[in-house]
Amino acid sequence: MIIDNLRNYKFYNFLQEDIFIGLEFLSKMDKNIDLGVYEINERAKAIITEYETKEFFELGYEAHQNVIDIQYPLVGRERILWSHIDDLKLTHEYNPVKDVSYYGKTSLDVNQVDIGNGVFAIMFPSDAHSPQKFIVEPQVIKKATIKVKY
Repeated sequence: MIIDNLRNYKFYNFLQEDIFIGLEFLSKMDKNIDLGVYEINERAKAIITEYETKEFFELGYEAHQNVIDIQYPLVGRERILWSHIDDLKLTHEYNPVKDVSYYGKTSLDVNQVDIGNGVFAIMFPSDAHSPQKFIVEPQVIKKATIKVKY
């Protein structure tokens, strides 16, 4: 997982080109962008959603095998819990159509990161993440998730 401020997106031009292009797209995005899916290039797309943050993500932790997630709230903030997939218990087998597996917490502590207000997170296939958690209290956020083919 990478956590940083969007001001620093140019530092990531050494990573996979599509990750850099996704970060650059985010850096230029207007927070008033309409909800929906935007193709950035043939290997990356942006999904703009809006929802109310909650106490916990009902499905636990999710991980993807074929995409890298770049998550960034355009409006509001959210907490994401994170753990390496090897430290969690698989609860739902991999669904190749949705490219997702779900995991439940083990006795190990997990990490957390608060994103928004300039802070983004990049999740790789080994990064199980539990998004949509509120920080202090529930709030409606508008979030961009960049899906980069892995």
